[in-house]
Amino acid sequence: MRIYADNAATTKMSKIAVNAMMPYIEEFFGNPSSLYSEGQKAKEAIESSRGIVARCINASAREIYFTSGGSESDNQAIITAAELGKKAGKRHIVSDAIEHHAVLNTLKKLEREGFEVTIVPVNEKGLVDPADIASAIREDTCLVTVMYANNEIGTIQPIKEIGAICKSKQLLFHTDAVQAVGHIPVDVQNDNIDMLSASAHKFRGPKGVGFLFVRRGIRITNIIEGGAQERGKRAGTENVAGIVAMAAALDESVANMEKDAARLKSVRDRLIEGLSEIPHSALNGDLEKRLPSNVNFCFEGIEGESLLLLLDDKGISASSGSACTSGSLDPSHVLLAIGRVHDVAHGSLRITPGSDVTDEEVDYIIRSVKETVAYLRSFSPVWRDLCSGKSKFIL
Repeated sequence: MRIYADNAATTKMSKIAVNAMMPYIEEFFGNPSSLYSEGQKAKEAIESSRGIVARCINASAREIYFTSGGSESDNQAIITAAELGKKAGKRHIVSDAIEHHAVLNTLKKLEREGFEVTIVPVNEKGLVDPADIASAIREDTCLVTVMYANNEIGTIQPIKEIGAICKSKQLLFHTDAVQAVGHIPVDVQNDNIDMLSASAHKFRGPKGVGFLFVRRGIRITNIIEGGAQERGKRAGTENVAGIVAMAAALDESVANMEKDAARLKSVRDRLIEGLSEIPHSALNGDLEKRLPSNVNFCFEGIEGESLLLLLDDKGISASSGSACTSGSLDPSHVLLAIGRVHDVAHGSLRITPGSDVTDEEVDYIIRSVKETVAYLRSFSPVWRDLCSGKSKFIL
């Protein structure tokens, strides 16, 4: 038995997305910038896809720009706001402590260029308080960037409230919505969002393609120079097949969102209930304000890497957090930000199943995690010290 339970890292492409892209690989493969019919058919497919994507987030087609994915979109949005701010004499940005590294590292780069960044803390559930965002805003603030939903612990932020604060202050608001789009309702108008990043492979589209929503009237800064693609704002021959597949996958995800979310919430809650029975464990993130498929736990007295390898031997694909930092030996910055100490943060597990997971598979995951945690603790010197009273339990 193999159970794929790491959909927060990437999803398997849907059949609808695969079928949508194949004609643009095999038949309509022309360059969209060409004037002959093969190229024009490709261009028409891009523009049709732009309309589909826009409709799914309640935007207009001209506000959608296709990119290589979430990281590029995050970079372009933040750099755009920074350039606009610099021209207006504003060099201050507000963000929070649990952003994806595509945001955090871009902000660090801007700090080296003379910008000042205020990082607002989150509470023990990983939630940003809109009042803290409001307090951090200054006269020279040019951007607030807060992710829609966290990629590690699944916490859904109060985006509408934060967006309203920014709107009232005529301040640009960007959200990394990579984990949210296609999984929970996202409405850029209702949520007061000025710029939004998304990536196709998180909602059963292909890897290497995403989009950036930029509200009309915002002058975009190019980060890739070259040709006149994407209305001159993102150079490079378009990934036509990827764009078409992304639009098809998003359209499908939005159409099935209510049904899939109900199923996933049921699975999520069963997993949380089952894993909570493990002594000295703790759920990371908010229990209610949470993505439908996200389960993230810390288990005291073990190493997360060993847990993942043993679960893989049992046929379960899971993770300890962001796939983008899987090579790092440091504990998750997200878990540290919500107050987990280093030793506990190292023993984390993220399970993000798909809506097609069966009840039998859910039971198998719970049983396997319980058995593996017990096994790892059986020869852990850290666990021995905790049980003997030499060290104190934290969880």
